[in-house]
Amino acid sequence: MSYGARALCFILIALFSYSSLTRAQQQTSENDLYQSQAETPVVVLSALDKITTQLSTIEIRLNETVHFGTLEITMRHCRSNPPEETPESIAFLEIVDVGHNQQRKQVFTGWMFASSPALSPLEHPVYDVWVKSCKIVSGAESTARE
Repeated sequence: MSYGARALCFILIALFSYSSLTRAQQQTSENDLYQSQAETPVVVLSALDKITTQLSTIEIRLNETVHFGTLEITMRHCRSNPPEETPESIAFLEIVDVGHNQQRKQVFTGWMFASSPALSPLEHPVYDVWVKSCKIVSGAESTARE
């Protein structure tokens, strides 16, 4: 095996080891974070009522459901990249339109990306909802809604 081939093998092994270690550390830290009762992930959303032109900021804790107009919005997962990586916040949301006649209709289930709101948008005739950021709050902090 030539020197160049050995060097390439060494580099690939080192990258694989580093990648595996980083991934394991990240999964462990996320699990510790979510299992901790003291800290809770919170998604910060912007919501627009197209009829009244009311723009609201909504904060939703993990597995909490918040009402905006006739919508019920539940956050199932939220994370932001660390500061040394490209800025990005993503959230997994479930949105149900209760409607005025109380007939529930699932209008959105999936990931929303703060940097690309048009990639996976809520398609609704009256409301727009998009992710602004994700953050971690202590259990004692309350989430504010505007």
